[in-house]
Amino acid sequence: MSDAVQIVCPSCSAVNRVKADKPAEKAKCGVCHAPLFTGHPVEAKGGMFDKQIARSSVPIVVDVWAPWCGPCRMMAPAFEQAARDLEPRVRFLKLNSDEEQAVAGRLGIRGIPTLLLYRGGREIARQSGAMTAGQITGWINQKLR
Repeated sequence: MSDAVQIVCPSCSAVNRVKADKPAEKAKCGVCHAPLFTGHPVEAKGGMFDKQIARSSVPIVVDVWAPWCGPCRMMAPAFEQAARDLEPRVRFLKLNSDEEQAVAGRLGIRGIPTLLLYRGGREIARQSGAMTAGQITGWINQKLR
């Protein structure tokens, strides 16, 4: 099944194989039957975050944020819009740096909001500071060329 992509379920973290010629936006998890893509960012907890990065064939964009951060709250609707525009080509995760301090520390987060872009399990780009939906989409498209 070499023509399949691996997609980690945002609900139960099961790794799903989806045929490349099937529309991923309609795919459901084989374990919990939840949609694999909803057009909304997924709240990433430590273990789920690591599994998404390590096992997903789809590029991952992570918004590292905190509830007390004004620029983070201002950027949230833009990140949401970018998810609607780019999923299922890209998975969107939100990582609360207050709740996931160990993960944020391991990632070397120095300021928030920070966007991280992963492909093939490796970080390929990082951008700090609030952005508009168009800027987020443009940044992702440029880095994934």
